[in-house]
Amino acid sequence: MHSYVLCGGSAASIASRRMRNILGAVLGRDGWMWKTHEVKLLNTSSGDTLKIGDIAYKLKKPQNPELVPVKHISESLPQAVVQHLRWIMQKDLLGQDVFLIGPPGPLRRSIAMQYLELTKREVEYVALSRDTTETDLKQRREIRSGTAYYIDQCAVRAATQGRVLVLEGLEKAERNVLPVLNNLLENREMQLEDGRFLMSAERYDKLLQEHTKEELDSWKIVRVSEDFRVIALGLPVPKFKGNPLDPPLRSRFQARDIYYLPFKDQLEQLYNASPNIAAERVSQMLSLATTLCSQESSSLGLPEFPVDNLSPALHVLNTFPMMSSQQLIHRLYPYRSILGKEGHTAVENVLSKFELLDGRHQPAPSSVVNVSKALDVEGLADVTLRIADKDIAFQVPAGSKAPRPPKSSQAFISTASQSQLIAEMMQSHMTKDMCLIGAKGCGKSVVAREFAAMLGYSVEPVMLYQDMTARDLLQQRYTLPNGDTAWRPSPLVTAAIEGKLLILDGIHRVNLGTLAVLSRLLNDRELDLYDGTRLLRWDRYQALKEQLQFTDQQLQERSILPIHPSFRVLALAEPPVVGAATSNGSSSSSSNSRGQQWLNPELLTMFLYHTVSPLAMAEEMGLIQSLSPSVPVEAAEQLLNLTHSLRKTNDPTAQSLASSLSTRQLLRICRRLSEHPEESVARSVNKACLSRFLPSLASASLAKSLADCSIHDSPDPAEPRDLSCAVKDGVLKIGSVSAPVYNPSDKIKVPDVLFYDNPQHMMVMEDMLKDFLLGEHLLLVGNQGVGKNKVVDRFLHLLNRPREYLQLHRDTTVQTLTLQPSVRNGIITYEDSPLVKAAKLGHILVIDEADKAPTNVTSILKTLVESGEMILADGRRIISDPREAEGRANTIMMHPGFRMIVLANRPGFPFLGNDFFGALGDIFSCHAVDNPKPQAELEMLKQYGPAVPDATLQKLVAAFGELRSMAEQGKITYPYSTREVVNIVKHLQKFPDEGLANVVRNVFDFDSYNKDVREVLLEVLHKHGIPIGAKPTSVNLAKELPLPEVKMTGYWTINQGGNARRKMLCPTETHLIDIKGPVFLRVQAHPCSRQESRALSFSEEKTHWQLPMSDVNIICDVTTKDDTIYVATCNPVSLYSMKERGDTIHCMELYDVFPRTISGVWQPFVTVAPLGSPLDGQVVLHEEQSNTVLHLDLVTGAVRRLMLSQDSEQSSAKASNWWSNKEQQGQYIMRHDFANKNWLLFYREEGNQLEVLDVLEAKVHSISLPIKLKSVFLVAEDRWLLLESNTNKKFLLTKPMHMAAEDSGVCQLHCISEDSVSSGHGVSSGDVLAPQMLSSEQLPNENLSVALDQKIVSPNRIMADTGSYARIIVGFPDLVSANEVYSFTRPGDLSEMKSGDGGAYSFLRGGVRSNVPKRHNCVELLSAGQVVRALPPNKVPLKEVYPKDVTPPLTAAYLEVTDLTSKKLKYIPIPRPMSVSPYTNWLTKVSESDVVIAPLGSGGVVTVDTGGYVRLWETGSDTLQRSLMEWRNMIGTEDGRPVQITIQKDSGLDVSAPKHGKIDANNDPHVGGNQWAGGTGGRDTAGLGGKGGPYRLDAGHKVYQVSQAEKDAVPEEVRRAAREMAEQAFKDRLREIDMSEYDAATYERFSKAVRRQVQSLRIILDSLQAKGKERQWLKNQALGELDDAKIIDGLTGEKAIYKRRGELDPEPGAPQQKPKRLRLLADVSGSMYRFNGVDGRLERSMEAVCMVMEALESYEHKFKYDIVGHSGDGCDIELVRADKVPKNNKERLKVIKNMHAHSQFCMSGDYTLEATDASIRELVREEADEYFVVVLSDANLERYGIRPERFARVLTSDPQVNAFAIFIGSLGDQAERLQKTLPAGRSFVAMDTKDIPQILQQIFTSTMLSSA
Repeated sequence: MHSYVLCGGSAASIASRRMRNILGAVLGRDGWMWKTHEVKLLNTSSGDTLKIGDIAYKLKKPQNPELVPVKHISESLPQAVVQHLRWIMQKDLLGQDVFLIGPPGPLRRSIAMQYLELTKREVEYVALSRDTTETDLKQRREIRSGTAYYIDQCAVRAATQGRVLVLEGLEKAERNVLPVLNNLLENREMQLEDGRFLMSAERYDKLLQEHTKEELDSWKIVRVSEDFRVIALGLPVPKFKGNPLDPPLRSRFQARDIYYLPFKDQLEQLYNASPNIAAERVSQMLSLATTLCSQESSSLGLPEFPVDNLSPALHVLNTFPMMSSQQLIHRLYPYRSILGKEGHTAVENVLSKFELLDGRHQPAPSSVVNVSKALDVEGLADVTLRIADKDIAFQVPAGSKAPRPPKSSQAFISTASQSQLIAEMMQSHMTKDMCLIGAKGCGKSVVAREFAAMLGYSVEPVMLYQDMTARDLLQQRYTLPNGDTAWRPSPLVTAAIEGKLLILDGIHRVNLGTLAVLSRLLNDRELDLYDGTRLLRWDRYQALKEQLQFTDQQLQERSILPIHPSFRVLALAEPPVVGAATSNGSSSSSSNSRGQQWLNPELLTMFLYHTVSPLAMAEEMGLIQSLSPSVPVEAAEQLLNLTHSLRKTNDPTAQSLASSLSTRQLLRICRRLSEHPEESVARSVNKACLSRFLPSLASASLAKSLADCSIHDSPDPAEPRDLSCAVKDGVLKIGSVSAPVYNPSDKIKVPDVLFYDNPQHMMVMEDMLKDFLLGEHLLLVGNQGVGKNKVVDRFLHLLNRPREYLQLHRDTTVQTLTLQPSVRNGIITYEDSPLVKAAKLGHILVIDEADKAPTNVTSILKTLVESGEMILADGRRIISDPREAEGRANTIMMHPGFRMIVLANRPGFPFLGNDFFGALGDIFSCHAVDNPKPQAELEMLKQYGPAVPDATLQKLVAAFGELRSMAEQGKITYPYSTREVVNIVKHLQKFPDEGLANVVRNVFDFDSYNKDVREVLLEVLHKHGIPIGAKPTSVNLAKELPLPEVKMTGYWTINQGGNARRKMLCPTETHLIDIKGPVFLRVQAHPCSRQESRALSFSEEKTHWQLPMSDVNIICDVTTKDDTIYVATCNPVSLYSMKERGDTIHCMELYDVFPRTISGVWQPFVTVAPLGSPLDGQVVLHEEQSNTVLHLDLVTGAVRRLMLSQDSEQSSAKASNWWSNKEQQGQYIMRHDFANKNWLLFYREEGNQLEVLDVLEAKVHSISLPIKLKSVFLVAEDRWLLLESNTNKKFLLTKPMHMAAEDSGVCQLHCISEDSVSSGHGVSSGDVLAPQMLSSEQLPNENLSVALDQKIVSPNRIMADTGSYARIIVGFPDLVSANEVYSFTRPGDLSEMKSGDGGAYSFLRGGVRSNVPKRHNCVELLSAGQVVRALPPNKVPLKEVYPKDVTPPLTAAYLEVTDLTSKKLKYIPIPRPMSVSPYTNWLTKVSESDVVIAPLGSGGVVTVDTGGYVRLWETGSDTLQRSLMEWRNMIGTEDGRPVQITIQKDSGLDVSAPKHGKIDANNDPHVGGNQWAGGTGGRDTAGLGGKGGPYRLDAGHKVYQVSQAEKDAVPEEVRRAAREMAEQAFKDRLREIDMSEYDAATYERFSKAVRRQVQSLRIILDSLQAKGKERQWLKNQALGELDDAKIIDGLTGEKAIYKRRGELDPEPGAPQQKPKRLRLLADVSGSMYRFNGVDGRLERSMEAVCMVMEALESYEHKFKYDIVGHSGDGCDIELVRADKVPKNNKERLKVIKNMHAHSQFCMSGDYTLEATDASIRELVREEADEYFVVVLSDANLERYGIRPERFARVLTSDPQVNAFAIFIGSLGDQAERLQKTLPAGRSFVAMDTKDIPQILQQIFTSTMLSSA
């Protein structure tokens, strides 16, 4: 029964376990051994023979005995190994080459070496890597004293000297390198570079019979020894990663599968290794190992268990039998780090099966108690560990320095978890090299250094980077001073020889093909170097020395060196990404930020793994407090709460935020807070995470986390702090921080730059200075053109620090960052890069564009920043610790003043740089540099362009501000920056005549070919009044008509006589008013999208905007105070207030205060009176029907009701049936001409009482009158004009100025008699006109004089009524004598014009007006001398305004402007309202035209039309002239004149007297000559372009100049042809997809709404695709650019020393790039259809679906998407199938129609939750790169009793799926409440459904960017 029957596989392991159980009982531990083949060494006289079993091999004496392996054979050889050796011997005797194939681990190599040791063969060993080239195998040139010689390499040496060539790692070598060996393997032949030819022994010996040896030598033929063999060692590919074997190569080898040793052999070995452990436990561990190597486990995706590491692990267990097996297993096989959830459970199941899940019960070592040097042995230390209250002592290797007792270091703060980690590391250190796995910034490096210090090790840190080659790891070439080439050992090799602790930082970055070179060093402690040096394990070296009786000197001459027994490797790595593609999947995935699964079975065999868990909160707190004791405790606690809450979640966004808040970064924040305790924590966190540049989802998530941890940002103080900078007495002070100014030796390197101080940049500099003083290196991140370089240069200039500057780019390599090699006289010399210079001299190194260089290059800065060490390519190293530097050659001391300031663009689109911040952000102190805030930017621009008008600068700042915020939201891709604005301003400063509209094109012409972007830009620029695209001729001012002449038409006489009838006294009584309230209502702020109206043409309209009101609302009043506009509406009653130039509209809805408006029966009518100081911002609102008076405060939202009369209680009770006695009652009316004095007047039509309300005193003065009132006009504060109701008779009421003055306390009423002029013209006394408007101030005297054409100074008032344009009453109301009335009479009375004439106009109104409107819409502008009315179109003489053939436009009304000074009349059309309330009857009561009007404080009027559109008009002729000038300047003067090119030549002739010159009768052209007038280029005569003439005279000698406009115009027929062509193509396309034009139009409706989003998404997708396709450097090319690393190879004459850009082939075995998988869940439930009318939600969802379909069209290979509906009918209504996406508009329309139809006819109910859950589960089953589920839903969950927490759980149920919810505008604040409970960044509320496509775009961009 041969044991080798049991080989490999799980069946075998089970069988052997059974065998053992049966036989174990019978035979005991040593009983079950079977005899089989033996290895015998027979000594005979003819030489030694080796017999393995029945096969004999004759030994030969080796030529170089030092090359024969020693001490590889163990005492007892397991039977399986003997079998393998026997097979190899068979093949050796046959002369065949063998390939030993098997799983990773040292077993195959050791079998090969054992065989060679047995047969006494010399070995040539080569570890192949991806960097191996044919020169490494055949011949390499070296230069010796000026000549290049060929030096044979391993393959040739082995062939000629009869050695065995061991090739390890064939799967690592790049394709097409190994075929070099094909002929050597097959025929033992090879042509060498130096002209020699290797020939097989048989042929050579045949030739030797015919030729002499000399002849053969002269032919350069070399004999290949018959003893030459090749042993190749490789892994089976495809199971493992690597290149599959080349078929021709494979056919030349004989293969042998060397699986792990059979169970019993292995068990035997382990028993011997660990006598202290129970046999049962050993066998359990081996069983576990075997199970995890079985076929079944690999099909589960579990990596192979490193079986070979069991013996070192058991060695630890042997010393610590009480230790937990599970912990030990985790060191061998860190399944928690490398496997996902399923893998976890699988492994733990196996563990529990073999009873190894004892992690919880068994104690872990808690701390190192003591470390001391071992007395007996050199290089060991005695360590005592405390484990479960027992102290256990053992010995471990140690360094040469004295060990440091634990917890004695100042710099290292020990925490419980870390002291436990160090204790565990001590255990592993006993037997093997270790690797620490931990997230960045969690203290790996610190622990490693502390560990080294404890054991007295010198540390050799080696920073690994991605494109590191095997040569960089082991040896580099250099030139000796005489020009010879030589090899310099790398730090790794020197560390091995000197016995240091080698720290490999970042093994997760290096390509595994490169690391494989180290596997022999790590497993066997042997290493072969490129120059032929061999490093041997210490005991093997000693054995060799004894065996051969050589001295160290002799062995060194043969280049054999010992590896120091204390040498150990400690690797540091970041955790592998679970579920990511193993090893650099492809060029793009290896460079992406998501890292990869680097920990593969091969690496598992090399180290024991320890995971560095992040610190627990209490530990971290302790750490922080001990390292920065003065940090405010509260701040530190908040910080830690936040960080730990982020670390706990499984949300990838939060995880990435947490990685920016590593322990290292937290310590930095705390150091800063302890220096500046006043800073807010929120700000520090935002800085550390660079929240300013996070994608919108991540920043939302961060904001939510901050809020959850109740960390609030202190708002910016209202008045900015003093942020000046000054240098005084050698101290620089920026803001509140001061620093000494440096005194440099190198003055020329201090930057000096033009810099205008502005508060924002000063704040950044103050922040930078704080960090700079704390000793930090700085990272400034920002968009392009925000002044990063300027800020840094200014900063260094102020500090007076010299600067070194490095600009990085795509091709920056690690070498170019540090040294620049060059060749001088055949010797390589290295120039220091700025980085090295700065470190030497203590300058500041500014690294610009850091994100352009690959992150694997920039990551070498990490060691420099962290440990202050860096190894340069020429073997020197930078060191910061002076103690380290003592006595070491080749060191550069780092100057203590050295700092780095790194500048980078923000990560992500559109810069698409590398994520520098993500890779290295936590070792720098980060600062976000942003465009200056509007105010700061304005100040700065004023300094750049002092002569540029302010208005222009403000427009620029506003427009660019809006463009930037659009770029933030992703509506446009390019972030416009300050740099662009500054350039525009500089241009305007230098060439002020060029219009702004032309100059901004310098920036925007880049976008002129992208239609969508262009539309957005034009819209924004026009909105802010930058008239780009306008022509200077497009001025549309209204036509001016002459006013009729002014005539005096009569007199007004105020009767002062004593007659009691004519002078009546009116009694007054006063009482306090009753105030009810206050009630506080919500004041909503809406953004105001102001549009400048003068974008494309100039007209009287200045700006316009829309009020945020519903369609049914009715505007009923507008009034202004200073620059605030108040608008009142009455259905429901609400009040809007806004500033003329502001950007928000405040709205207060009062429908809670007023009784409900039932079906329009009660139609309220509201007027507004804004109050004056001290009640600014408060208004009184008066409702005329119910006489309700409210006092509103728009700041606080307080509403108070003022009860004017005592009897108003009853009147309001009557109000319920007021329409029954409508006839008897008149309306209440409020007059507020003097509201700014805080008093108002109320009266009632047909009433006989005036009530004067004094708001401040809260009193009402009631004045009783002897007449019935029709109306009241306040002509002055103490004089009021009253009209009697039936007769229109006028009375003047004079009242004392202060009602409270008791003495006179009486109001007098004077009757006014009106008389016409005696000539009989005008008005007879019987026909008295009622004024519509009467001014309360007088016309200024100069205006009065101009208006009346006579010099006159007098009090006066302007009046307007229906029969005149205006009347001026001179002398009224102050003079007693007869006041003259001057009139500008109308041709026809307005009141007699029918309303029905206006055709289209009345159609809109629905019939003839029945009501008398309440608004007269007539206002006076005294400063401009104008009366402005709003008239309906039918009362305007359109025939005079418009020419015959022009149809008048459809308008809401016309503004009739009567200008009394210029005697002109203008009619300005007001555009029609966008929407009209359906309550037309009600509307007609408000105003006869569709607008209401009020004068503006700034001059001009404001109109509000019934659709809520507010427009500001400029009517004054002077201001219009001024504006027109400014507008024309902005456009610039393109006057159509040709531009001439003039070359000034100095003719040498002096100028005689200037003269006109002779006039040529024929007018021929003359050039020069000093006699003719109208010439060109001459002198003294009038002409063009000459010199010395008296004036320019153009006699017209020029091509007839076509006007610019004509030149620009394309001939009409060409345009028509183009149009027809497009139409025809469109029709053809429709016919092709069989779509009717009606359908096309329907589809267009949806498509058009999302065109911009689709466009911008596609731009982003394209650029991501481009980034993925970016080419890489291919090395070892025969042509391209010279590779710096290969300069020496170039000297020696090698060919493959170039590199070029090319597409990197995906690595063999790399997973295919799978598409991303997206599912859109659209809500098609009944409520969508039901509420579509309210907010268009269904339409918007249909648009969103349309957007997804259009944006992803033709990206099907990257995005696999489907669209599923959910409604009451179920949760999986198929709309678009993933494998059948719609290809054209017709199919897409069909999807949209299906949605609509479904939601119309489906059942009610809500399946949002089920649909989301099902989709998430379903998607994960498919293979994809990433999964997205986007749920569109209305937030109607509560109605169906669904708890938001449940929804939250569903959304985050699977960490692989990014699920997002978009809630569509909900009833009330449902959606907002819901959003608060859902995880941050996962849910959006689209209150305005227009945002849905926008949000979708945000989701795509932020998630796609994260994975780009």
